[in-house]
Amino acid sequence: MSEALWLVVPAAGQGRRMGAHCPKQYLPLAGRTVMAQTLARLHLAFPAARLCLCLDPHDAYFDPAWVPFASWQRVAGGAERADSVRHALAALAGQAGEDDLVLVHDVARPCVTVGDLERLHAALRGDAVGGLLAAPVADTMKRGDGQGRVARTEPREGLWHALTPQGFRYGLLRRALAAAQRGGVAVTDEASAVEALGEAPRLVPGRRDNLKITHPEDLALAAQILAAQQAEGESGRDTALREAQ
Repeated sequence: MSEALWLVVPAAGQGRRMGAHCPKQYLPLAGRTVMAQTLARLHLAFPAARLCLCLDPHDAYFDPAWVPFASWQRVAGGAERADSVRHALAALAGQAGEDDLVLVHDVARPCVTVGDLERLHAALRGDAVGGLLAAPVADTMKRGDGQGRVARTEPREGLWHALTPQGFRYGLLRRALAAAQRGGVAVTDEASAVEALGEAPRLVPGRRDNLKITHPEDLALAAQILAAQQAEGESGRDTALREAQ
């Protein structure tokens, strides 16, 4: 299969749950913006990859100086994450091969480690479908009844938290997202679109500190995680594998 690697980073969201003065990807984090931290981490793992950055067409905060990649392009983001990824894949038509690997990563996940990124890439390099970083569920899972009470306890065996990046072959991912759109299927991530085609994405164990910044308290937690990772030199690359065993 082709060794070409494409990165798609949806970054057109408004982050309203943060209640901040600007979208969460532009909030300060450890001396940079969240976006700059995320792009820098991706570049450390994949310096030769080609980036497709999905931004709001009216974005007034973005600074191209935050992009460390030599080869990158800006694409208009959509109303939802899946729309942004579809736009990116359409922009890559004629550039990406059908079997090229496309890794989609949340701009609000700046704490993904280089070790996890490299492990995911290695696991998917020979996989005809693709897969995602994920962490086994460790907590007891409760299903609510819609009225603020517990309906039942869900067995956690076999349950995983879906993380990003999620990586799939260009042609397959484009078909999956197009089919979901035609069928009115709501997809919350790329894997769910691929699953809707009857495929089974690979689960690649990832570290639990791959935090997605969503709520105000997450920003301080992300800063602590980055500091801890810097202190350990990201030496815990095998932690996720041990936890999954």
